[in-house]
Order: sequence, then structure tokens, then C-alpha cells
Amino acid sequence: MKHRYSKYIPFIFLIIDVFIINTVVFFIFEKKHQTGFFFLFLNIFWVISSIISSYYKLYRYSNIFRLLGLFIAQILFFTLGFFAFFGIFKEGIIVNTQFETLLLLGSTLLARKTLSFYALKVYRAKGNNYRKVVFYEKDSTAKKMIHLFTTKKELGYHFLGFFTNKPNQNFNDYLGDEAYLYQYIIQNNIDEVYATQSQLNKNQIKKITKFTSYHNIQLKLIPNTKEFYSKKVQEEYYDDTLKVFAVKKLPFDHHENRILKRCFDVTFSFLVLVFVLSWLVPILWILVKIESKGPLFFKQEREGLNGQKFVCYKFRSMKINKEANTTHASKNDMRVTKIGAFMRKTSIDELPQFLNVLQGHMSVVGPRPHMETLSNQYQKDVENYMERHAVKPGITGLAQVSGYRGEIIKKSDIKNRIRLDIFYIENWSFLLDIKIIIKTIFNVFKGDENAY
Repeated sequence: MKHRYSKYIPFIFLIIDVFIINTVVFFIFEKKHQTGFFFLFLNIFWVISSIISSYYKLYRYSNIFRLLGLFIAQILFFTLGFFAFFGIFKEGIIVNTQFETLLLLGSTLLARKTLSFYALKVYRAKGNNYRKVVFYEKDSTAKKMIHLFTTKKELGYHFLGFFTNKPNQNFNDYLGDEAYLYQYIIQNNIDEVYATQSQLNKNQIKKITKFTSYHNIQLKLIPNTKEFYSKKVQEEYYDDTLKVFAVKKLPFDHHENRILKRCFDVTFSFLVLVFVLSWLVPILWILVKIESKGPLFFKQEREGLNGQKFVCYKFRSMKINKEANTTHASKNDMRVTKIGAFMRKTSIDELPQFLNVLQGHMSVVGPRPHMETLSNQYQKDVENYMERHAVKPGITGLAQVSGYRGEIIKKSDIKNRIRLDIFYIENWSFLLDIKIIIKTIFNVFKGDENAY
């Protein structure tokens, strides 16, 4: 698993800016208008507006003009919110220090952003916070980019060399052919791969795209100007004339999406534990104990994020049996108890997994976790099966609410589930999670014929 610390830089800058805003407002703004609600409003509005304006999305190759453009957009947006507060909550009152406060805020925030921008360049020029990059084939554009990376150290790119299948390469930066490329990327913890489209065929591009996506490595495509490109790529300019296509990141590659999903997971799981499991557990303990011997909870090792093992919790719905960890429940399975059949039909048996969510092993919504034995079997049947391990497994998922749950009878069953799992990963949104949860709750009351 690659660890990139650059993703934390925007959050550090956000904390600094929020501190500046609160400090300036506290010391400059009129005391009679400084309420806790006012500070809360300013902080929340700054965070939301910065997300909308992409204020903290500056890249290594960004220039000062992009910085100024982002600053102007953000400060105008924030100014509207600042005045809107008084229009909505203070009945249009005009405060003498409003313009003075905004002027000082603007100049201080601009100074912070500009100094940080150049400080990072100096820091990177000294060999810190760099990205290790290799090129897969190269043409005239690739050569210009290599020259840019090696001469402008402040960009923070460490060019290690290039790979090509062309014979007789007598260059110091030649690393090998395609056969060695993938091994080298892993061994040297490469951050970015630049693939020259004009020198590669479609199968080679497909292979490197799949490989880099699975290993969380950024792939940049140096374009072939004779072809058109899909919406899966976005243009990036490193210089006035140097253009590449970056393969767009998946929703969960964006750190803010992971934070949003985690915050929702913790909040939702806590509410379920307090308002549902607190009274349901004693009732089920009595009912389960009356019908069969054994514990209330069933524990089983499953595969989670990046294939890591974790202990998954469920309410025990079967009699104690030796096949529990190797064989899925089937229709009219004699191992399932009467109360267990009800729990499985309504998915109540899955509720203890909210404990897994709080522990950080699972999410409320995501691909269902599988046992290792079944996972090994499914890998043989579905080519892109491992892609589902890119996110935490879920208590419910898109496949489950779409009718694909229960026993795997034929290969198409697992293929359809994986197809929907991957669709979910590639097209995630917070609203999609909410829709899946609502459908799941509806199915609890309705019952699912595939749950047995």
C-alpha cells in the first residue's frame, strides 16, 4: 500500500486558514457581533465554499496565475457569505469594521497562500516531497517532459528512467523492456507512470491502466493528437505546450470522500447501536438460546480492504456445525434455526456488523465481504474480482439491493455481483449510499426471497 503524504497538505493549509479567519475576526471585528454562532457560520461557510471552488486543489505544475484565480473566486464567494450572515441573521445591519475585516482577511490569506506556494517549491527543489516517475516508451513530447522534470527541480518530480521494447538502447536512463516494467514499478515504489500513447497499442494501454489502478499508482497518458479521448481522462498542462491526459481518479481516491463516508459510517452506526441493538440484543439472546445451544454472536474471518483479514460479526442463525466457515447457506438448509430463518429473511443477522464499522473494518455501504476460500474461487471465475478490495466491504451494497444476494448457484450470479460492486466503486456518491440504505430498510420490512 503506497503512502503519499502530499494529500495532507491541503488539510494543513485549511487548518491554518481557519485559524487566520478566527483570529482576525476576533481581534478586528466589533465585539458585540462576535457570537459563537457567527464563528461557526464563518468556519463552515469557508470549508464548504473552498470545496465548491476547489480552492486547495493546487498541483505541482500549477502556476501563480491559477493560484490567483482560485484566490479571487474563493474570497468573492466568502465575502458574499460574510455579508449574507448579517442580511439573514442580523436583519441587514451594517457594521463599521466589516470592510476593514475583509480587507485584512483577504491580504493575510493571500500572503499565506503565496508564501506557501513558493515555500513548497523551494522545499521540493531541495529534494523533498518528490514523486518518483518513469516513462513507458517516449516520443518528442515525452523527451520535453523529461527535460522539464530534470531541469525544474521545484516541480518535485524525480525522473528515474524509461522503458521501451525497442532494441539497442544505449541511454543512461534506459531501465528495460515491458517485461521488467511492472516488477520495477512495485520494487521501487513508483508514484507516477507516463505512458506515450503514440508508441503503445491498445492492449498495452489497457494492461498498464489496469495495473496502475489496482496498485494505486497515478497513470498519465502522453496523448496521440490523432485520436479522440474519453471522459475518463482530463487534460493537464505542465508548460504552455506540454499537455498530458491524467486518468481520472475514482471517487474514493479523493481523501475528502473517504472522510465524508467515514464520518457518516460512524454517526449512523452509533445511532443503530444506541437505538436498535441496545434493546434488540437481549431479546434475540433469549430467543436464540431457547431454540439452540451456542453463543448469540457468530464470528467469521472475512477479507476486507486490500484483502486484509478481519473478524466479521453476525447474530448466529444456524445450529453449531462444522461447515459454517466453508459452506454458504442454501435453500431449506437444515442448519438454519427458525429464529435464524427470520433473521436472515429480514437481514437482522447482519446488524452486529455495525460494530465492525465502528472498528474501521467495514462501511455501512460497500461490496459484501467474502471468506478467503470463496474469494480464491471467485477470482478464477471473474477477471476483475480483486478490484472490489479497493474499498471497505459493506453491511449492504448495490448488488444486494439489486437482487443479487444469497446462494451462488451459477457463474453469472457472482459475475453480476462483481459488476455492480465495481460500478459502485467507480460511480460512488453520498446520495448513492443514501439510496442503497433506504432500499435496504425497505427490504427489511418486505423480506428478500433470496435471503435464506
